[in-house]
Amino acid sequence: MLNFLPSFLLGLISALLYAANTVCIFAVMAPVILIKLIIPHAGVRLLLTRFLMFLGTVWVDVNSYILWLTQKIKWDVSGIEGLNVDDSYLVISNHRSWTDILVLQHLFNHRIPFLKFFLKKELFWVPVLGVAWWALDFPYMKRYSRQFIEKHPHLRGKDMETTRKYCEKFKNSPVSVINFLEGTRFSYTKHDKQKSSFPHLLLPKAGGVAIVLSSMGQYLSKIVNVTIVYPENKPPVDFWHFLRGDIHFITVRVSVLPIPKEFIGKNYEEDNDVREEFKKWVNQLWQEKDQLIEEILVEHGVP
Repeated sequence: MLNFLPSFLLGLISALLYAANTVCIFAVMAPVILIKLIIPHAGVRLLLTRFLMFLGTVWVDVNSYILWLTQKIKWDVSGIEGLNVDDSYLVISNHRSWTDILVLQHLFNHRIPFLKFFLKKELFWVPVLGVAWWALDFPYMKRYSRQFIEKHPHLRGKDMETTRKYCEKFKNSPVSVINFLEGTRFSYTKHDKQKSSFPHLLLPKAGGVAIVLSSMGQYLSKIVNVTIVYPENKPPVDFWHFLRGDIHFITVRVSVLPIPKEFIGKNYEEDNDVREEFKKWVNQLWQEKDQLIEEILVEHGVP
């Protein structure tokens, strides 16, 4: 355990270890990615993707070891029992920090299929990781603001088309599709700007989840509803604070929900009734999640 080191040195060593793991795994992935680029055969590409996901799982295993080596974190986790790597899941979560991704991968690795995130298209250009995410079939989405859509109406629904296209790919094998419904990390500045009705959450964006359920709901086993709280750290929780050992307590609550059959195969974009019902369903989930966060914070004496 290296958490006895001065915080700046610990943060530097942690960052270097995570970077070294990423570079090493990518070096093994690179020739496989090149073959995947060259060979157009769908069956071969699927086999290559599965091997790449195996390498991704190894990457998460090593990251978990680095986490154990560098951090002294007290975990309070419940609800992750009974999950299966052979089933497909829609994972939804609140979003407090970039640390959330490491937390989710650490907790769910070998419990459910390899987590696949919806990513902003700009993240494709992140060195090393951008290409690796593409090779692992992470869906890239180009998100347009409402103002931009009003000026360019022909682009309306493009992000939903992308979601649907990737959902078709996900039908080929067990998958865990994760969506941060808030769309961005929580901060009080964003919360105030949105005038969110949820004291501890940003407003949820239902569209992406609705399209996943509409397109592949019949292939999903359950919804895994995750609530992440860093009760001793005021949001937003910076990833550097994690690296330097400033996060000492992480609470994760997981509830497994049935797939709402009333939304499978329905047209969220064009059916106003479906859209309103889906928003009500999401808002109810968010209300319960917000109350759970309140209870966790009260338990830890956080005002």
